[in-house]
Amino acid sequence: MFKAGFDNDKYLKMQSEHIRERIASFGGKLYLEFGGKLFDDYHASRVLPGFAPDSKIRMLYELKDQAEIVIAINAGDIEKNKVRGDLGITYDMDVLRLIDAFRGYGLYVGSVVLTQFAGQTSAEKYKEKLEGLGVRVYRHYVIPGYPANIPLIVSDMGYGKNDYIETERSLVVVTAPGPGSGKMATCLSQIYHDHKRGIRSGYAKFETFPIWNLPLKHPVNLAYEAATADLNDVNMIDPFHLEAYGETTVNYNRDVEVFPVLNAMFETILGTSPYKSPTDMGVNMAGNCIFDDEAVRSAANAEIIRRYYNTLCQHRRGEASAEEVYKIELLMKQAGITTADRPVVAAAVDTAKETGAPAAAMELPDGRIVTGKTKSLLGASSALLLNALKELGGIDHDIDLISDTLIEPITDLKVNHLGNRNPRLHTDEVLVALAVCAVTNDLAETAMQQIEKLKGCEVHSSVILSHVDSGTFRKLGINVTCEPEYQGKALYHK
Repeated sequence: MFKAGFDNDKYLKMQSEHIRERIASFGGKLYLEFGGKLFDDYHASRVLPGFAPDSKIRMLYELKDQAEIVIAINAGDIEKNKVRGDLGITYDMDVLRLIDAFRGYGLYVGSVVLTQFAGQTSAEKYKEKLEGLGVRVYRHYVIPGYPANIPLIVSDMGYGKNDYIETERSLVVVTAPGPGSGKMATCLSQIYHDHKRGIRSGYAKFETFPIWNLPLKHPVNLAYEAATADLNDVNMIDPFHLEAYGETTVNYNRDVEVFPVLNAMFETILGTSPYKSPTDMGVNMAGNCIFDDEAVRSAANAEIIRRYYNTLCQHRRGEASAEEVYKIELLMKQAGITTADRPVVAAAVDTAKETGAPAAAMELPDGRIVTGKTKSLLGASSALLLNALKELGGIDHDIDLISDTLIEPITDLKVNHLGNRNPRLHTDEVLVALAVCAVTNDLAETAMQQIEKLKGCEVHSSVILSHVDSGTFRKLGINVTCEPEYQGKALYHK
């Protein structure tokens, strides 16, 4: 059951005010490294119930008159066609998506910078493509010995060799399609060039997780480690902050490891460093907006279990290592939770054992559990979806919302004309059929009216779902996990 624990309105107000203060502290020019997802931060909304997935972009909208966006993309990622795992599109295409999305919010995209540029042919062609679309493009080059060779980095042959990005506004948000894109280096290069031009500017970092003013082993911070198990990030006490202020704060290993180098760069560029610790660099106010710690802990624990199942399935598909699985198992032990704390798991697995076929279970907003069994014309997920809509709409489960006479022509089309082996309707096909029935059937219309209530519900499947079914659940806002088992013994799975 959903229980809010995070004040989103307070967050938007406090976060934008804090960034304005940081801009002022540097004399009116700030390069803000923006990590994580800007438009659809569903991880944050799951572990901080009450956090809106688009909170970050809404916060930037509060600063739209001061802000401009610079998007960094690693030229090497263009060359190797690196793909975003969550969206299934290449990084270079995602830059175009990001530009459109920012502009859709009324935010100004100033330019794109190609980082780690070394004359890659595909990167040159991409530059021409962007410029043809009216987008300004700059190049930042590979610096030998980065980040250790500070004398070379902070020189005319290092940062000085990079193109200077012409910016117009006081807040320059540097973002990217994914990690390893060179956001921090872009910010530091700009500060170097500004300093040579007599322009005062500074750097700050906006990363929601780990939350610096929550305990190290708080479930929210553990959930972040679970989410980044593939990157091998580790939360840790910030030793520099503890030494400087005698205050315990949380950061993660990469920022702590790079801080001495970053600090030395600041001292070389500016003569003195504005920061005493990695925590000092951050501007994240999320921890100050939690009003119900118990609700947040419960939500974060649920996310850790979901991450565990997702990683198990990735491992089954050969997309994750055994070490990633072991790491999340350790995090679950630290949080004091097990898979038994996810009620839909036992319901789905037990139903599958009883029927000898794939099954699925859903936890409704009020805590009721509904199951779905595999049928001759419906997959388990499709049957579950219909059963959940019936339960929410108070419709008798013995009533067929979609008659077999309507389903049979669809399965005939799938098998005999579209080349599908599986005649059963997927979840998206069931919803389309239900929408058609709703035109003449009042009960089907009642079921359709319940769809909005599915958002935030929990689902578990006894087998790995198809991309179609998992995608439909995701679009409906349903949180899904699966047992790491395929329905059949085939080697190729769609």
